[in-house]
Amino acid sequence: MTYATTSAERASLIDGVSNADLAATVLRVTLGVLFLAHAGLKLFIFTPSGTAGYFASLGLPAALAYLVMAAELFGGIALILGAYTRWVSLALVPILLGSIYAPHGAAGFFFSNEGGGWEFPAFWAVTLVVQALLGDGAWSLNRDRT
Repeated sequence: MTYATTSAERASLIDGVSNADLAATVLRVTLGVLFLAHAGLKLFIFTPSGTAGYFASLGLPAALAYLVMAAELFGGIALILGAYTRWVSLALVPILLGSIYAPHGAAGFFFSNEGGGWEFPAFWAVTLVVQALLGDGAWSLNRDRT
């Protein structure tokens, strides 16, 4: 549950749901969809073996690619459902930090640079930390119903 303190009551966009909870939900579902999109890219477009080969070409263990694909797939699903949102968000941060370290760091800051810079993965890592601080939001499996 997200808690926000204000000196005056504000109208909420949806009755019974605070704007802070709604914001946490929008962020949580968006992050989940993005992780599923990236997992799908690795699974269906690049293929698992192709992704493992790419990781190996970066000097990383090929087996790490399978761990990343699983984390993106199951982490994305967990975020969409709102299952252990804080923990899942924090567990996914190393995936983004790793993408800054290996493929994107050498390309500079801006993601529009050749090879894609580290701007987007850094922003994504920060949004995961924000999600962990906000919590589940509304309509989640782990929502505190009291």
